[in-house]
Amino acid sequence: MFKRRNSLGQWERAREWVYPRSGWRRAIEYVGHRIKRLPDTPHKIALGFACGVFVSFSPLFGFHFIYAGLCAWIVRGNILASFIGTLVGNPLTFPLMATTSLTFGRWLMGVEGESASFAAVKDAFVAAAGGIWQSLKAAFGLAEPALDKLQPFLWEVFIPYYIGGIVPGLIAAVGFYFLTQPLIDAYQSRRRARQMARAKARLMADKAAQMIKEGS
Repeated sequence: MFKRRNSLGQWERAREWVYPRSGWRRAIEYVGHRIKRLPDTPHKIALGFACGVFVSFSPLFGFHFIYAGLCAWIVRGNILASFIGTLVGNPLTFPLMATTSLTFGRWLMGVEGESASFAAVKDAFVAAAGGIWQSLKAAFGLAEPALDKLQPFLWEVFIPYYIGGIVPGLIAAVGFYFLTQPLIDAYQSRRRARQMARAKARLMADKAAQMIKEGS
């Protein structure tokens, strides 16, 4: 019932991820609307969202939802909000996140490496995934093992990226917490006020109807 009439192809799905059909402004507005309507306290929602933002600075691509949910569970934040928070990491922000995290991590660890640009990081992850896949095939005698390619990737890219993403991730998470918490609080307060006004209006209407009924 809720599926598209014409399913999207792989190219169209990739294009939707890079640039949504409705535009990034509408996508951001939708995310904000979903956050504000979550059934929880402003503190827990903002805390969960902050966890998702923090995780977006990690190199655990493909596992951000699990990582964010675990972080939210540990700090008792809203887990659904943490999933939404991971959307802060997207094709527009990943280049800055990856470059910042990897450069900072290499500086902290005193590790040298090739370019820290997002393109170089992406190529390194693709090559590592290819090495893992080739090694899996080698277990069945279908290829030569390639796990030796993973050691440079781990020490020059993955570990520095992970360590370097902690500090900027925490800074961004704290910033988003203090940004979203008062907005969610104000939204929920206005919503409660509207609900109380509607409930009061219905009660008065019911009383008026009852008085008319008794007088007739």
